Amino acid sequence: MSEFNVERINLGGHQLYAEAVFPLAFSSDHPASKAVIAEWIVEHRDHIEDQLALTGAILFRGFGVADDGDFDAFIRAFDWLNFTYAESLSNAVRRNRTELVFTANEAPPTVSIFLHHEMAQTPVYPSKLFFFCEQAAESGGATPICRSDILLQQLREQLPDFVADCENKGVRYSQTMPLEEDLDSGQGRSWQSTLSAENRQQAETKLRHLNYDWQWQDDGSLSVTTPVLPAVRQLKDGRTVFFNQLIAAFRGWKDVRNSGEKSICFGDGSAIDSAHMGLAIELADELTFDIPWQSGDVAVLDNFLVMHGRRPFEGKRAVLASLVA
Repeated sequence: MSEFNVERINLGGHQLYAEAVFPLAFSSDHPASKAVIAEWIVEHRDHIEDQLALTGAILFRGFGVADDGDFDAFIRAFDWLNFTYAESLSNAVRRNRTELVFTANEAPPTVSIFLHHEMAQTPVYPSKLFFFCEQAAESGGATPICRSDILLQQLREQLPDFVADCENKGVRYSQTMPLEEDLDSGQGRSWQSTLSAENRQQAETKLRHLNYDWQWQDDGSLSVTTPVLPAVRQLKDGRTVFFNQLIAAFRGWKDVRNSGEKSICFGDGSAIDSAHMGLAIELADELTFDIPWQSGDVAVLDNFLVMHGRRPFEGKRAVLASLVA
């Protein structure tokens, strides 16, 4: 293989757990062709996947990714199965750039996207996520990430009954999807797009298949409640994680249709204590690392181990994403 020098770098403020640095970061200041970089990825792919499962987040800097086409090629080198946005139940409004690549979220820059595991509020979710910083914001715009296994450890110590309820009861999410996409909301994807439905009959067929409850609203919007979903997940290596959308829903599902406090409950219908959610949020914030984006950076996250979000920002910011099944 042609020479392509890659080294570990320190992002500053990274966290150190018993098994690994969080996040791990690699950099190259040696220009190389797309073919050489793809060859390097193929050669190191198994090691990268092992390290990702261990630490949960890896940043690649200086890998020659300048636009959505480069990002698409970078992703394809891993040869991981794609999880398409069109077929997902994501509530975020996004725009496809290529077959594999789409915008991360079309919500306004003033809107915070709070910590969550991607699509954990649905029965189907990706295993990994790629992010590419096409253009870093003038200020703000970091992607906060948090290790959910460490968060769960702390919650077990401080709120054991809450964790027991999460494990034993599971959770349900309630949300109202608009008739037409709402770009002012982080959860503004229309029900037609979310459910890949052209009419109410197709939507109801999909919801029935997913075992959702639903109710049509007078303005054409659609209110849904999920079946019971897990709030805690066990990983292949035996670690358990706080795998859910509770923090994002409680803090961020607030628009003209939705209220965060009313969007979540335990699987048996009982209320989740706001004080318990407050402590979970406080602990997660203390454990959060903000990815300091530079234009050209690519990050890959293990969606089962790491939560992510988006900080508000000023100026133009373009972060693209891709999902792995």
